[in-house]
Amino acid sequence: MAQYELTQPAQETAILVGIGYRGTGSRNELEASLAELTMLAETAGIDVVGTVSQMVDRIDPATLVGKGKVEEISTAIEMHNATVVIFDDELSPRHQRELERRMPENVKVLDRSTIILDIFAQHARTREGALQVELAQYEYRLPRLTRQWTHLARQAGGGSARGGSGGVGLRGPGETQLEVDRREIGRKITKLKTDLESVRQHRSQHRNQRRKSGIPVIALTGYTNAGKSTLLNAIANADVYVADQLFATLDPTTRRVTLPSGQQVLFTDTVGFIQKLPTTLVAAFRATLEEITEADVLLHVVDVSHANANAHIEAVEDTLAEMDMPDIPRILVWNKEDRWHRSQPPAFQAIDVYEEQVLVSAVRKSGLDVLLNSVEKVIRLQFCDMKLLIPYHRGDVVSRLFSVGQVFDQTHSGEGVIVNVRLPIYLYEHYREYELIDED
Repeated sequence: MAQYELTQPAQETAILVGIGYRGTGSRNELEASLAELTMLAETAGIDVVGTVSQMVDRIDPATLVGKGKVEEISTAIEMHNATVVIFDDELSPRHQRELERRMPENVKVLDRSTIILDIFAQHARTREGALQVELAQYEYRLPRLTRQWTHLARQAGGGSARGGSGGVGLRGPGETQLEVDRREIGRKITKLKTDLESVRQHRSQHRNQRRKSGIPVIALTGYTNAGKSTLLNAIANADVYVADQLFATLDPTTRRVTLPSGQQVLFTDTVGFIQKLPTTLVAAFRATLEEITEADVLLHVVDVSHANANAHIEAVEDTLAEMDMPDIPRILVWNKEDRWHRSQPPAFQAIDVYEEQVLVSAVRKSGLDVLLNSVEKVIRLQFCDMKLLIPYHRGDVVSRLFSVGQVFDQTHSGEGVIVNVRLPIYLYEHYREYELIDED
């Protein structure tokens, strides 16, 4: 009787291609970016077998790297039997087409954005995360459709082979398939945006409920793999998934935490950032990223032991700026102190944008008391307690207080309703006319 052995598909192998721009970057920055791309590829399940790099004055309009470098890449692919070539910069649709045409047969041409999108697709664990990633993938793919990519309409049962109505079968099969695929992707994008808007409204309702409860929200942000989820687990005794890899967690997780004074707050862990994050991904994750923009305090978590910690801080700050981040107080959390060699202190200089700085080790749970005290200190600066006397004919003001603040109690007097409330500091001027000052 014949014996059959099941074999796993061979792991894809890749050549990485990095480009540095003279005058705006250095060879060290290029090498650091390629090292990060190597981690991205490995997280996506691809084995890196070689790298090619180049310092240029300007990009080649056709192939990004120029004819000679394309030949060098092709030689490296054949030498290492690579199945994939991954560019560290996002490829334009033209670059994609030209490179696919000039690379060895059956070799995939990908870029950093494609790899990040693939990792997000692997790690999305909720319906919301899956919707966001799918939208980003379709929006990225749409302008890059070629005849090699067409497959959607065939899966849906369309195409000219069936000779559908309206004379579709009279056109060339490639042209017809491309048009059908574009329409299909456009339809999917519209549907996904509708579904995500529903998710966004649902999340907004939850945020409004949290606002009514008066519980401050602390959002954790930072570069991917900086240890945000580990920090949340340490602070809240939670069980958020943790792995030593890029983008281990995507979906926001919220946990209730009691500060040293006994005050209740909510800590929310959000998606990590990275250099050259695809713009389609930032747009697709708008509902998730709004957790950051609506927070009362922002904890920017940084891996203090990483050689490129400063570049990571700048990448996160640049992304936050693109989101039109409101003026939310921030605390800089230097994490992974257990891995840090004190002979090499953090060199980041733009300290003035942070209210506090704290050095912690989420793994060892050291420095957490200092961090929570810093959070409490910053929160106190964002809220004020007021005693208000609201005339009876301004019932609308009393109702609004329940929406924008935390009402502790209300009593009735001959002149109106006396309300003890905690409000965000920026609302103080709105209600100062009703403030009741106790006379000793």
